[in-house]
Amino acid sequence: MGKMLLAASLAVLITGCGKNASEDGVKLLEEGKYKEAVKEFEQAVEDDVNVGDAYRGIGIAKWEQEDYEGACEAFKNALENGAKKTGTLYNFIGTCELRLGNPESALNYYNLGLASEDISKELKREMEYNEIVAYEAMEDWESAKVKLEAYTEAYPDDEKAAKELEFLNTR
Repeated sequence: MGKMLLAASLAVLITGCGKNASEDGVKLLEEGKYKEAVKEFEQAVEDDVNVGDAYRGIGIAKWEQEDYEGACEAFKNALENGAKKTGTLYNFIGTCELRLGNPESALNYYNLGLASEDISKELKREMEYNEIVAYEAMEDWESAKVKLEAYTEAYPDDEKAAKELEFLNTR
């Protein structure tokens, strides 16, 4: 009987008291059950378990539901609560800000993301393009044109960007 109790106690310690809301939230995210995932991640925040990561999970779930205001708030809370400051996280926040009509703030987050050491080539390319979109949203055509010229030089295969540059050259 003593060995069984010890084994059960160790199992609880290893799994973190049985139920792990963050793990459940990740599983629900993977299943596309975003509303349920938010509830699990909110429970993790309430339980004070991996709070930064739980907020990031809330942000992703809200992003998938196109709740950009809620996603932006959650991603910022993630940063404030110890989540790793990654290019991906900054890109999410920047894109939320852009979709919410805040291109200046978006540009700031894209710059933070581009300065991150962990970004892949694909993410770097995406954020460089997003910078251009932010400048255009601010109607800063000259900055958009300069960034777009550098972008099309770096990525000559992007036909959409090449057409956009043609358009900006006619402004």
